[in-house]
Amino acid sequence: MPLVFVLIWSTGFVVAKFGLPYAPPLTFLLLRFVGVLLVLLPLVLLMRAPWPVGQMRHIAFAGVLLQAGYLAGVWCAIKLGMPAGLSALIVGMQPILTAFAAPLIGESVRPRQWLGLALGLCGVGLVVAAKISLVGLSWQSIALCLMALLSITLGTLYQKHKCAHFDLRTGTLIQFAASTAVLLPFAIFYEHLNLTLDTVQWTPRFIGALLWSILALSIGAIFLLFALIRKSAATQVTSLLYLTPPTTAVMAWLMFGEVFSLMGIIGMVVAVCGVAFVVKK
Repeated sequence: MPLVFVLIWSTGFVVAKFGLPYAPPLTFLLLRFVGVLLVLLPLVLLMRAPWPVGQMRHIAFAGVLLQAGYLAGVWCAIKLGMPAGLSALIVGMQPILTAFAAPLIGESVRPRQWLGLALGLCGVGLVVAAKISLVGLSWQSIALCLMALLSITLGTLYQKHKCAHFDLRTGTLIQFAASTAVLLPFAIFYEHLNLTLDTVQWTPRFIGALLWSILALSIGAIFLLFALIRKSAATQVTSLLYLTPPTTAVMAWLMFGEVFSLMGIIGMVVAVCGVAFVVKK
């Protein structure tokens, strides 16, 4: 399950590369969230999935952090000129932040895991080092990326502490409904979103990216993430995100012909070793 999660989650940057040229970031995300609701709502009703009574507000709040805050921060930062390599490095700090905050939810981090977290961060740095550029950098893009980092960290910890156990079908539906409600006014105000969707170019590439983001990322990967949060410590789960930049680099090499250096290959090995230190029982 962790391997499948990493493979699917790593396609997020590829989807952004396919989709962002054809739609503003918040508009794309809203279409993605609404698509998830249209898929899940009939399933929830037909299967009579149980609703998490007494947990809805916790699940909704965690969802806003994990979905709206994280995704909107990263996508808007990239749209404003933040290099993908630098955004990956900033968001890659999440496992370290999670480890520092783990005692707040009753989890401890062993010395071997701290070593693994440090190795993982070094590995991510080596992988993205060649792709980091300061061209087009602004305080707005940096702030958005930091917001994304804090959102996914707090969202993971909050869900692990307050509502780790819920039906994935209804819980995911609640989270995406809450995220849609939060992002909608921002998309209307900043991107002039309207019912005609005239800011979207419905190209085959955009439609493919949208469908993949709905079915694979927002349903498949999120279901796997929630299942991992339910059964594992927060630090162990977030350490898997160290494997995202190396996996994305391989995908970019296969799909777009992007090259990576010997340093990048070494970074992949270091990141994998770091994750192994963290997740090993």
